[in-house]
Amino acid sequence: MSAGELLVLGSVQAIGPGGPASLQGARQRAVLGMLALHAGEVLPVAKLVDVVWGEDPPRTAVRTLHSHVARIRQALDKAGFGPVLRTVNPGYVLDVDPAMVDAVRFERQARTAKDLTGLRRTLDLWRGEAFADASLMGWGLREAERLQELRLSTMEDRWTAELRLGNHEDAVGEIARLLAEHPTREVLAGLHMLALYRAGRQSDALAAFQMVRVRLAAELGAEPGPDLLALHSRILRRDPDLEAQRPAGPAQLPARVGHFTGRADELDALDDVLAHDEPPVVVISGSAGMGKTALAVQWGHRVAPRFPDGQLFVDVRGHDPRRVMSADDALAHLLRSLGMPDERIPGGVNERAALYRSLVHNKRCVVVVDNAGDVEHVLPLVPGAGRTLLVITSRRALAALGARYAVHTVALDALRHQASVELLSSVLGARRVERERGPAARLARLCGGMPLALRIAAARLAGEPARPIAELAGELAGAGRLDALRVDGDARTVRTVLASAYLPLELAQTRMFRLLGLVPSTTFTSSLGAAMCGVAAVEGRRATAELKSAHLITAVGDDRFRFHDLIREFARQCARADEAEAAIAEAGHRLVDWYLRVANEANKAIDPNRDLVTPSLRHSPPELPFVPDRPGALAFLEGERHNFVPAARFARESGRLTAAWHFTYLLTSFYDATGHWQDRVELCRQGAAAAAELADPFAEAEMLRALGVAYYMTRRLQDAVDTNILALRAVRAAGDLGGEGHVYNNLANAYAEMRRFDEAVEAHQMAVARCAATDNHLGHALSQRNLGSTLIQMGRAADSLEPLSEALARFRKLDTPRFEAGTLDTLGEAYLELGDDDLALTTLQEALTLVRSIGYVWLEMEALLHTGTVYLGRRDFPSASEQFEAALALAQEHRAPHIESVALDRLGRTCLGRGDLRAAHEHLEAALVIRRNVPDGYEHAHLERDLADLADRSGQAAAASHHRARAAELYRRENATAEALAIESS
Repeated sequence: MSAGELLVLGSVQAIGPGGPASLQGARQRAVLGMLALHAGEVLPVAKLVDVVWGEDPPRTAVRTLHSHVARIRQALDKAGFGPVLRTVNPGYVLDVDPAMVDAVRFERQARTAKDLTGLRRTLDLWRGEAFADASLMGWGLREAERLQELRLSTMEDRWTAELRLGNHEDAVGEIARLLAEHPTREVLAGLHMLALYRAGRQSDALAAFQMVRVRLAAELGAEPGPDLLALHSRILRRDPDLEAQRPAGPAQLPARVGHFTGRADELDALDDVLAHDEPPVVVISGSAGMGKTALAVQWGHRVAPRFPDGQLFVDVRGHDPRRVMSADDALAHLLRSLGMPDERIPGGVNERAALYRSLVHNKRCVVVVDNAGDVEHVLPLVPGAGRTLLVITSRRALAALGARYAVHTVALDALRHQASVELLSSVLGARRVERERGPAARLARLCGGMPLALRIAAARLAGEPARPIAELAGELAGAGRLDALRVDGDARTVRTVLASAYLPLELAQTRMFRLLGLVPSTTFTSSLGAAMCGVAAVEGRRATAELKSAHLITAVGDDRFRFHDLIREFARQCARADEAEAAIAEAGHRLVDWYLRVANEANKAIDPNRDLVTPSLRHSPPELPFVPDRPGALAFLEGERHNFVPAARFARESGRLTAAWHFTYLLTSFYDATGHWQDRVELCRQGAAAAAELADPFAEAEMLRALGVAYYMTRRLQDAVDTNILALRAVRAAGDLGGEGHVYNNLANAYAEMRRFDEAVEAHQMAVARCAATDNHLGHALSQRNLGSTLIQMGRAADSLEPLSEALARFRKLDTPRFEAGTLDTLGEAYLELGDDDLALTTLQEALTLVRSIGYVWLEMEALLHTGTVYLGRRDFPSASEQFEAALALAQEHRAPHIESVALDRLGRTCLGRGDLRAAHEHLEAALVIRRNVPDGYEHAHLERDLADLADRSGQAAAASHHRARAAELYRRENATAEALAIESS
């Protein structure tokens, strides 16, 4: 038997180990769908012909059916099913396990499902109408109708069960929707009437009866059946037996919180608990203010009918050491709630726990223990075997509870932005929020999705109906956001709630919390926390683990954490209140030193030849947070990437100017290896600003040079030229002739990309001369390689071979594999221009092998594009597509929009070559959208040229003329006169 899944309850799909089968046309889906529905059963040819063509098949029906079956076999085989569709006289059989078919599972479960959970899961198998995209006739149509009838019967059973459990409020709308689709089903009509009646809407229930009576008469010429008539009579006389069953036991749940919003996924996760015969302990955890109690109470009311023996609630106040309720007292409360007189409640905690377990044995109760402090606090409250459900809310994860019992954890985080806005709309009214949609969205963001903060903000606005939402948003955007999140007369503010989580922590944890609040970046590690506190790494890990358990920080990766915005602000306020100014300054210096050391050690692992600076540390951080090899360094820096700019800015604003530019320099090897050049631009701006403030020409020249490279790599070519000219002034002021060579080299590259070739060649020659004069062998080789690249762009590929070959030899002698790979790639371009495709492919493959071995993604993308271009010239379209798609995937992964646009354009050109105009249009339009945001006139001109070709082939002469004129205009603007003339004459 093959593995996979066959789906007919919706669109017809066959999903095998190799992915979804590619089924062509509604008839193929009809044949496969019927074979799947009767898996393991031989379906005669005549019956399948009836499925596809009905009573009047064409003369070629049998032959066409065989053709359909052959194509289905191919599709199933490609999807990894194997030879499961067999010919067996007198027809065909799909030899798979019937349980792979969703409709078979549905029929089995529909026969056996008894409780509400089972019925819900049975109906969840449906994704739409059965055989939705298949063309069924005859017997096939009758099979689909049979499944639909069983679905409707199961729906009726489901809503009967819902009403039995008292869920009439939810039932009213859903049953009405079903009844609108099936207006003459009397069972649905009866359920609708009963739901309306139990919701206190007797007149609506009677009106619903009259409506169905009219429909039955009009459509069927019939009167309602005896069951519906009897129900109508009982509603008329308000039969007490029609009322929903009320729980007989204690009902202690607090009232639902008003305007409960945005926890649908969490409520569904809690519903899953009900499927267990012996429910696990439920733990709802999350930071203060996230709505743990609100969720527990909301769900408790929702499922109360399932627990008729009682709903118990006890707030043990575990977050407040001064007011915490002991397990003894909590058990006493629960025992009294279960009817046990005080005189019969035993004295010891063990005896009370045993009596509690005895009283709830074989009973269906839900017990909500709110604000638990730790595991020991709740262990005596866990029921024994049976159907009683324990729900615990806690600011701690209570992970140790899982070592003893089955635990179902629901971890609450901030509300999503849309849910936050919906909560504001619910409290303030949709019209008010709609009038100030932008300010309302800003207010929601300022509250960080914290339900408590959102409710306080909404309450303040509700109390001042004329106050603009924008005004409160402006107040919250100021320095006193936590002070603004309070309502007069309510002691429960965001600050007091967060303080109740902070104050019980141990001293080491509170200090870690405070100092982490000073971190300027989005995420942080325990290693950084340890460095800022001046403690060992193991102590940092222990403290952050406790803070995470208390939900004061949130894990976002392996040893990587973040703050909720309001908790971060609270932590910073605690630091200002509880730390001396000198201690805060020292923690800032330790933070800068940690980033400097991380960057320095990572640079040594990635590119040990980049050794222009040696950072000076005031405080030596604890152990390194990564394995000091190239893969370990790159992986760690990738996780820290979004923190680099804030860290550099922090260093500069703290007066650590040398540290800021050293840090920027030391990260060069990371960006060279991974790209992320958009990020690099802002980092280099910070480094350049720090160097300028130092008034150090050497540092300023180095930072301006780095910024020029970043501009070049992000296609901001004029910015690259301007910045390199500034770098030239700085490097001359520093008297660094070798540095001049590097800057001239970068300036030449920018000129070449702008097709200002005379200036480019002149700058290259200056670079070669200065590098030679200072015995800068690496700079000399780089200048030669880049000169060769410029000569290729000028159409002088033959002249490029000498400087490129010399550069390659120098790079190999210097043992610099990255530059060696880059030179091989450029040589491959030269051979391509010279028409030697075989040598081009050999050279480019050598470049790809080398660059992949050292992990330089940017060069890999370039080499893939050039390799694809060779295959495209050979009209080997499959191989070209493979190379371009690989380049596209890397560009998308590493946020390289220029390369992404180029790859899409080349894919579009490839599709044009093979005649797939629709795919060509998709690729070229996608490339154009990106190119508008990442200007490059020459590549844009290529795109317009290819779009003109597409329009010509599509018979759109006017569009072709427009694109051709646009391409010519862009080519001329980019000094590409030959290309402009070529397209104008085409």
